[in-house]
Amino acid sequence: MDSLQSLPPLSTLSTSVSSALNAKLGTNHDLTQAPSIVAEFLTQCDDLERNLVHLNRTLESNLASYASFSNRIGHLFGIVNSKLTDLGSSVCLRSSVSDGEGLGEELPSLAKEVARVEAVRAYAEVASKLDNLIGDIEDAVSSTMKKNLRKDSSAQNSEETRMVAIKTLKVTEDLLTSVTKARPQWARLVSAVDHRVDRALAILRPQAIADHRALLTSFGWPPSLSNLTSSSLDARKSSEVPNPLFTMHGDLKRRYCENFFALCRLQELQRQRKSRQLEGHNREVALHQPLWAIEELVNPVSVACQRHFSKWIDKPEFIFALVYKITRDYVDSMDELLQPLVDEAMLTGYSCKEEWISAMVTSLSTYLAKEIFPIYIGQLEEENVTGIRSQARTSWLHLIDLMVSFDNRIKPLVEQSGILLSLLEDGTPCKISSLSVFCDRPDWHDMWAEIELDDAMEKLKPEIDEERNWTKKVQGADLSNSDDYKSPAVSSVTFTCLSSLIERCRLLPTVSLRSRFLRLTSTPVIKFFLDCLLLRCQEAEGLTALTDDDALIKVSNSVNAAHYSESILKEWCEDVFFLEMGLDQGEHPEESVAEYSGSEVPIEEYGNGIFHEEIVKFEDFRTQWVEKITMVILRGFDARCRDYIKNRRQWQEKSEEGWTVSQTLIGALDYLQAKMAVIEENLNRVDFAGIWRSLAAGVDKLIFNGIIMSNVKFHEEGVERFGYDVEVVWGVFRAWCLRPEGFFPKVSESLKLLKMEKEQLEDSLKGGQKRMKENGIRHLSVVEVEKIGKNRVYTK
Repeated sequence: MDSLQSLPPLSTLSTSVSSALNAKLGTNHDLTQAPSIVAEFLTQCDDLERNLVHLNRTLESNLASYASFSNRIGHLFGIVNSKLTDLGSSVCLRSSVSDGEGLGEELPSLAKEVARVEAVRAYAEVASKLDNLIGDIEDAVSSTMKKNLRKDSSAQNSEETRMVAIKTLKVTEDLLTSVTKARPQWARLVSAVDHRVDRALAILRPQAIADHRALLTSFGWPPSLSNLTSSSLDARKSSEVPNPLFTMHGDLKRRYCENFFALCRLQELQRQRKSRQLEGHNREVALHQPLWAIEELVNPVSVACQRHFSKWIDKPEFIFALVYKITRDYVDSMDELLQPLVDEAMLTGYSCKEEWISAMVTSLSTYLAKEIFPIYIGQLEEENVTGIRSQARTSWLHLIDLMVSFDNRIKPLVEQSGILLSLLEDGTPCKISSLSVFCDRPDWHDMWAEIELDDAMEKLKPEIDEERNWTKKVQGADLSNSDDYKSPAVSSVTFTCLSSLIERCRLLPTVSLRSRFLRLTSTPVIKFFLDCLLLRCQEAEGLTALTDDDALIKVSNSVNAAHYSESILKEWCEDVFFLEMGLDQGEHPEESVAEYSGSEVPIEEYGNGIFHEEIVKFEDFRTQWVEKITMVILRGFDARCRDYIKNRRQWQEKSEEGWTVSQTLIGALDYLQAKMAVIEENLNRVDFAGIWRSLAAGVDKLIFNGIIMSNVKFHEEGVERFGYDVEVVWGVFRAWCLRPEGFFPKVSESLKLLKMEKEQLEDSLKGGQKRMKENGIRHLSVVEVEKIGKNRVYTK
């Protein structure tokens, strides 16, 4: 009890100790275990003491390591410390352990402060370097300005000063690029430098262009066009005009090449700056610009040409001839003289030849849009108001003919550079086509499509109304495969018209324009042709219900035309030209333009090809009328063999003496052969195969249901007679296949059952479906086999 009294008061114990004692000493019985509890507590205390000693040793080791690390940090920052005298006292090493602990607390903040000071130093260093560079640039620009104002005769010094400015701009841009990548947080510094560079470029580029224009004038550019007349333009070999680019020489040539090179360097520098500034955006759209130096060559030529254009408003063919002649005559000099300068300036992605052609074509397109097309538009509007047919539409189509012809002549000039137009993705195809005038004026494009559609329909309707075109067959192979479609000539006429429309739009500069043009023109023409086919078939059906041979021929010709059209469209859709348009997601044609389409439902996206909807319509048309022909022939056969089917007694009798086929079946077979002969002669091979196979299936069903399943009793003589009749029916179809019985599955298997011996037939009935398959019965159900077995009468 004395030991219990030696315990300290409860109020002096900590909460954790109180909780531990309460857990251990809950009852009087627990007091007897006090010595063991004390021993446990002592053991835990010893463990805690050892852990504490271990932690102290670990702490001392870590402090020693940290002190060593601190010494190395101090050595590395020795250079910085010499400049930071105000922080010298903070980095002195202390000898005592308490001093080491204080340094450990200060090092992180010290490192952070040093990093901040280093960043400020780097910023100041870069800013100072950029300021010096900008100063050099502005001095060079100012120097060139003063020389121009004084009209300094030393052009060489001026050009050298400009090149110094360009080289300094290049160094500045490289530094800005590295800063943008390494220090994006310095965006305000970069923006400030860009602003000053922009001001310098705003002076430097106009000066360089002004000097370039002066040089062009000094060596006689643009070439004289005064000796060009309409007759010389028509001549294949007109008088040669000297090329000023080749005739210049000496100091003039050197100065021009230096100035041309400077312009190219400036443009490449501008591209680099835009590339940096548009990082993360669609840069390709904004980066590609026309070559400045080539533009300066084209602009004076364009101005000189327009003085001639104004005299040829009513003769636009002279305008196209002049532009083509100038473009062709000077295109070689672009590669020989100027392209090396562009390459030396490292202006990648530019071809002087393509830029020259592009600029000339663009100037032509601009003139057409401003001067020629508005005149024709005004004439068309006047025609719509007065209702009097004028020459406006003819003039419009003639102008399009000239544009298409011009583009076809320009295209080889571009392809000589070795770059395929289909591979250009920077908008170049738009610039080398005079039809690019429609890119900015979709209303003109739709008006053109409407005029083309009206013109095509005016030419097509008389051909369709000509009955001779529906009887005359297509001559020659218009398709790559060898199938004979027996198509009437009118289908060839229609697709010749469609091909003409396609060729008209083939040179349109964008896929969306080509796709829209075809949907506005070709689709209505195809719809009109399909409506004509349907109308002829309906007329034939309405007059004779297709019982007359002439009506069958008329429908067969329409089916042939549909199959031919379907095949042509499928073959077209495999061409890359149409595949691109099939994937186009452009706008759909407006209903107001589709006069001949008759469709109020928007055209769906052409994921399967631009003519997918038309192909499906031709397929449906063929399927519908092939089925109608089949049903008409099958109904006629059914009507003529009605007596044969109703004569139930004949299957209990022998055939008439001297006859191998029932006389009541002969008329039906004659009808079937006669109709099939007409169809075979006039219908294409593919659809004819579909008809005779469908007829075989129909006759099989007719004989099976009308005779075999009608509870007729078959005797030995009747089975023999039925076999002869079926063989004759199969003989009709043997002209188109080797084993016609395969197309009469139910009749042939029924005949096989009827010819079986009684025991074999009973065995098949008892064996069920498995036994029936072993005996070659696969198309008859168990119920049908049982019914045939019940109707088989064995007299022996």
